[in-house]
Amino acid sequence: MSANLKYLSLGILVFQTTSLVLTMRYSRTLKEEGPRYLSSTAVVIAELLKIMACILLVYKDNKCSLRALNRVLHDEILNKPMETLKLAIPSGIYTLQNNLLYVALSNLDAATYQVTYQLKILTTALFSVSMLSKKLGVYQWLSLLILMTGVAFVQWPSDSQELDSKELSAGSQFVGLMAVLTACFSSGFAGVYFEKILKETKQSVWIRNIQLGFFGSIFGLMAVYIYDGELVSKNGFFQGYNQLTWIVVALQCLFPWSHPCNNSYFLIWL
Repeated sequence: MSANLKYLSLGILVFQTTSLVLTMRYSRTLKEEGPRYLSSTAVVIAELLKIMACILLVYKDNKCSLRALNRVLHDEILNKPMETLKLAIPSGIYTLQNNLLYVALSNLDAATYQVTYQLKILTTALFSVSMLSKKLGVYQWLSLLILMTGVAFVQWPSDSQELDSKELSAGSQFVGLMAVLTACFSSGFAGVYFEKILKETKQSVWIRNIQLGFFGSIFGLMAVYIYDGELVSKNGFFQGYNQLTWIVVALQCLFPWSHPCNNSYFLIWL
């Protein structure tokens, strides 16, 4: 039963990650009339929907009682301000990472992005060893070495890249690569930091995700104001939104546990 649940969870996670990358890439390169949707606003909407999803899960865990839900949220969030503030650090990093992923997919093809982004497994392993004092076996380090080799081969220039250069310039590819590499390091640190917090406290992962979403929404709104404030005031918060955009947002929030902290769970399968 336990093994079947693990494989089912892995399958769902693979489906969610793959479908999100493909739809996000398509939505950022699709040419339509009018302005393109703002990735900063999509990040905010995804965080707000994650909060709603996690509140519903907490509501379900408390036997669908509004009084119990209100008591849990009050006791675990409002009455523990210092515990809540601990989530501000990984939440800020997650918000930065989510915006970087949009930048990366706007400048890289889906295959290159997907393979390169798997370096987050390596960064998570390194941060796990340094911050959590975890010990990895020989086969795990060998798997990480093979992963690095695979990423290096993907980045190796080939003749087919000359055709792709018509659509993506060398400059944009460099921007995309730097964005995804930065996301890998931020993902590794934030994921291990989040795991450390979960192990040190008894709060449920749903409560923690609500706290993450709260700070993520604040940081996300700050990014909207700083980088896209003029565009939002001119064309509106939901400019360029269509069915595909909402599918991308839904894939991000449909699985509330799909924060970058899931990198640690990938290590289990090495």
